[in-house]
Amino acid sequence: MSTVPDHLNYTAEHEWVSISDGIARVGITEYAAEQLGDIVYVQLPEAGATITGGEPCGELESTKSVSDLFAPVTGEVVDVNQAVTDDPAVVNNDPFGEGWLFTVRLDGPADELLDADEYGALIKEGE
Repeated sequence: MSTVPDHLNYTAEHEWVSISDGIARVGITEYAAEQLGDIVYVQLPEAGATITGGEPCGELESTKSVSDLFAPVTGEVVDVNQAVTDDPAVVNNDPFGEGWLFTVRLDGPADELLDADEYGALIKEGE
């Protein structure tokens, strides 16, 4: 079974979110990385872009498929992890650490996120 850290929040689209001082750090979960397989290309929103929760904001391409990356929250992209665009394998190797994707300055509450137990139940249903 995939790791689901308790200190993070999640989306049904398999992204994780860590919120501190109004800034959300976003990545994909270990489950998503496993399902995608070897990630070979990452397209992320640009710093300064406004993203809307639930809307596509990028893509992850693997040897198996291309998947949309959905914005888990609404706000302005503050920073993008250049390391994952330079070496997409970082996302597979460390999805909850060095494989983070981008940060967002929140524009309102992030009420739609799942806690670890809710996300764990969601991926258990998918197995």
